[in-house]
Amino acid sequence: MDVFIKTELQRSVLQQLEGLRKNFVERESELDELGAFPFQNIKELKEIEYTSLSLPKEYGGEEISLYDFLLFQEKIAEGDGATALSIGWHMGILQELTENRQWDEKRFVWMCKEVKKGALLNRAATERGTGSPTRGGKPETIAQKNGDTWLISGRKTFTTMAPVLDYFLVSATIEETGEAGEFLIPRNTEGVSIEETWDSVAMRGTASHDLVLHNAEVRLEYLVEKKGGKPKNSGWLLHIPACYLGIARAARNYAVQYAKTYKNNSIQKSIASLPNVQRLIGEMELELMKARHFMYSVAEKYDCSENREELKGELAGVKYTATNAAISVVDKAMRIVGARSLSKKNPLQRYYLHVRAGLHNPPMDDMTMALLAERAVMVE
Repeated sequence: MDVFIKTELQRSVLQQLEGLRKNFVERESELDELGAFPFQNIKELKEIEYTSLSLPKEYGGEEISLYDFLLFQEKIAEGDGATALSIGWHMGILQELTENRQWDEKRFVWMCKEVKKGALLNRAATERGTGSPTRGGKPETIAQKNGDTWLISGRKTFTTMAPVLDYFLVSATIEETGEAGEFLIPRNTEGVSIEETWDSVAMRGTASHDLVLHNAEVRLEYLVEKKGGKPKNSGWLLHIPACYLGIARAARNYAVQYAKTYKNNSIQKSIASLPNVQRLIGEMELELMKARHFMYSVAEKYDCSENREELKGELAGVKYTATNAAISVVDKAMRIVGARSLSKKNPLQRYYLHVRAGLHNPPMDDMTMALLAERAVMVE
């Protein structure tokens, strides 16, 4: 029994996700080998209405807490990390919109209705020329006013879940004013295309291809937000460390089961009886324990806080701690299993590549250390 499960909603959703997890595990190897997007996994998540849980209750969702969200994402990642990371962006952005309510209410209600019908959305913010948007680069994508519409042109990288997205939230610089804004662009807009550029060896199934915009035309009201306004709460980004901890737990489970069942003719018992293997298992348990307690305690505090901006350091600290713990846990799992862990048929080699991808998700380690150092100096 997971000590972090507290409510009936959590138990109910996790029970459904556990059923799907087994399906995801069965598909994961082949999908990764092909570099294929997990279409069936996403379809099954839609069928249990998982993709609308972040919406406000008055618009058909459950308005799940950050704590709930992380529990669910961690479980999905135990089955398939690419599926978890992909759907996590959709779910998290909806949680952000629900929490901050910075859109025009009419547009937000319309978006909620679209999601209830099965629509998926994600942000398209990263560009090759600017790098991660968390580092403050100005979008090179340009939005030009053209009468009662916008014409938007540019190229976005790392557009996760590109094959199935119905809407893109695109950051662009408004030519007339130089301000940065975020535009909601439907997939079927003329001038919108996907270029299949994703060739990563890790998280291949996220299909994080390039979004190409060539005079994509949307109505003026599709400028849903201007950048530089009131800071937004961003606890939902903890779906990233939750994903990598879920992968690490899958690695831990595999290694422990292997240790309990594998024997060779040099010992009478399974290798789980060997002191060096027990030491590695104990270290994995402690790594996961520390990271999960940190993550869920911060999530709980975030859900109860009246000033969530004060938790910016803690949120970044969770991502740093959990991602690096996940890398360490998978490494220890591979040491237990030995050379077999490097076989293409063994899931541990995939898990290891996947968790290392977490180092390149925001916030990056150097930014977290700088943030914590700056906060410490200001306190002094």
